Amino acid sequence: MRILLSLLILLLAGCDMPHLPSFAPHPIPPPSQSGELVVLTHNGPTTYFEGANGQPSGFEYDLVTLFAQQYGYKVRFVEAANLHDMFTMLSQRQAHFAAAGISALDSRKKTLSFGPPYLLVKQQVIYNTQGVKPVDFNGLKGLRVEAVAGTSHVETLRKVAKSVPGLRWTEMQAKWDEESLDRLSRGEVDAVLADSNEFDIARNFYTNLDVAFEVPQTDQLAWAFPKTPDPALFAQVQAFFGKISRDGTLKQIIDRYYGHADRLEDADVAGFLDKMRNVLPKFRKYFQEAQAVTGIDWRLIAAIGYQESHWNPFATSPTGVRGLMMMTTDTADTMKVDDRLDPRQSILGGAKYLALLVDQMPLKIVEPDRTWMALAAYNQGQGHLEDARVLAQRRNLNPSAWCDIKQTMPLLSSSAHHATVKHGFCRGGEAVVFVENIRTYYDILLKYEQPYKAMLMSKND
Repeated sequence: MRILLSLLILLLAGCDMPHLPSFAPHPIPPPSQSGELVVLTHNGPTTYFEGANGQPSGFEYDLVTLFAQQYGYKVRFVEAANLHDMFTMLSQRQAHFAAAGISALDSRKKTLSFGPPYLLVKQQVIYNTQGVKPVDFNGLKGLRVEAVAGTSHVETLRKVAKSVPGLRWTEMQAKWDEESLDRLSRGEVDAVLADSNEFDIARNFYTNLDVAFEVPQTDQLAWAFPKTPDPALFAQVQAFFGKISRDGTLKQIIDRYYGHADRLEDADVAGFLDKMRNVLPKFRKYFQEAQAVTGIDWRLIAAIGYQESHWNPFATSPTGVRGLMMMTTDTADTMKVDDRLDPRQSILGGAKYLALLVDQMPLKIVEPDRTWMALAAYNQGQGHLEDARVLAQRRNLNPSAWCDIKQTMPLLSSSAHHATVKHGFCRGGEAVVFVENIRTYYDILLKYEQPYKAMLMSKND
């Protein structure tokens, strides 16, 4: 008996199973007993990452944190190396669920359960614009095609290959979509498959990539659970998504991460990236000083400066607005800016003015909507922003949510609407474009520029 047992141990030791322990670990207790919610995710721009303030952020992070707060759980996020590891840990009940932008495919429902869908996405074939643009799957034959192992994209390619003889691809191991897009940008492959929400964000970092064509089907993203999930937890998740869908919270979170995507043209982003390398260094110290004075992330202030003047300290508009932050005479006087063409004065004055507008927002408006609305007021004035909030109330929208205000602000250019509010006509659509462009520039700066750890300074300095 001992000899047989020894032989069995030797055989098991010889097996190549790098991700799995020899024996399945003990399942973790349900959160109703431990008070701790263990959630699998991965580090990426659409899921879970370090935000501008050095704290965790991301679409999935916000959803999970809000859910945990509602039911009084502490959350422990566990980053998985790849989908294989993630699904293995779920099957072994080493986590309560996975929140990682996972498509709720029929094939996965054989071994997993899924919560309510929260986002619809399209699968897209992305190509490098310096190469050949395929118009359909037949056009991929002979090209270096890549997909991330274990994803819905591989399943799509396998289905298509049955009717497209000669279609070949490589499955990347232990990688996520953004890394495939990076390889495509460098010319190491010719085409990759990605979800539309992933590419909406990534396209602002890779200006030589574009959508070749879309796969007709639509996928639903949802949290993934073990095949037999904890019934109490699963019921809470279903109730949670029902609530945030009804009260508009889900729409706000979606807008926070995707509402400004795909607004800029590729040429705009390319121009920004060029000036980020060649012009921004001249003014970085002033933007960082402005952060030290106001507490506003210097990268957001820099994004505003680019939107206003492309970081041109001598910019002047036909209406007399001048300087790097394009200040009016009245605003400059209020902010005690003597010379609007002095870049340091302009940047400090603009940052102080934004901080003032943020402070004046009603308490019901919380971040990041508070900042986005302050930017709209920075562009068109506090009075017009309030008019847009009045229109939102009339339409049974949320006057404290930027995703709703950006629907009503453009209406202020129409006499049918601006005649019914206090401050009359304004170019409300311009304010929306202003804010959304800044959000995109800010995202790019967050990726490429480091946060600034300022020395303690007085706001009156």
